[in-house]
Amino acid sequence: MTTAVAMVVVLLVLVASNIWVHLGPSRLQLVTGPLGALLLLSVGRLAGLTWVDMGLGRQTLVRGAVVGGAAALAVAIVYAVAVAVPFTRGAFRDTRYRIGLRAALYLALVAIPVGTVLFEEVAFRGVMWGLLSRDVGVRTATVVSACFFGLWHVLPAIDLARSNISVQSHTTSGRRRVSVTVLSTVAFTALAGVVFAELRRRSGSLLAPIGLHWATNGLGVLAAARVWAMSPAEVTPPDASASSGPEGQATWQRIVRRLWSSRS
Repeated sequence: MTTAVAMVVVLLVLVASNIWVHLGPSRLQLVTGPLGALLLLSVGRLAGLTWVDMGLGRQTLVRGAVVGGAAALAVAIVYAVAVAVPFTRGAFRDTRYRIGLRAALYLALVAIPVGTVLFEEVAFRGVMWGLLSRDVGVRTATVVSACFFGLWHVLPAIDLARSNISVQSHTTSGRRRVSVTVLSTVAFTALAGVVFAELRRRSGSLLAPIGLHWATNGLGVLAAARVWAMSPAEVTPPDASASSGPEGQATWQRIVRRLWSSRS
């Protein structure tokens, strides 16, 4: 299988997965996510990639785990400070995560790493990055995979515009709110894609971006649930039209948007 054909297959799988995540039953995503990752790994192998090319070589697993763990710890510290500070605390008021501790732990420790992070990292920093870096170089692989990663978050951004109180309170209603949220989400997640790809390049392992990606999303859910538990009286019903989407998207983006809005 040529690189061009493999890239087309990867993109088709990504499109189908993105639609499925938002329209299919969420309980099945714990199955379809790993299956999709296995399918993409098979595509990579058929295209001639080695396990090392896809960030899964044995010799870099320990290094990747250390880097990923350090990144996750850094995110945990940032989130803890953001929750403790009243000004940034509002960025976590996402009505999708006004849930109890048990549900939050399930999302953070099971649904997000298995159903979301595993698939996305294999797709973007494993197979896609591996294919492109082999044929057109590391820099192009990083830029292209990051751009696709940003576009991957268009539908989650629409959900964010409908369900996050801090976004609703700092942006005018209607189409403008959705447009601004989508554009900023694509930009921020594309930048995150560059960071994830650089972690993968420097460590040689997918475990490094997996650690940072999980912490950004999973710890974001726990932080949001904690904020709602701290102020249960401040309740705004979620938009009924907002789908569940991939859990834990762009908590850091909401913090940055809140800080930026204070300057205007």
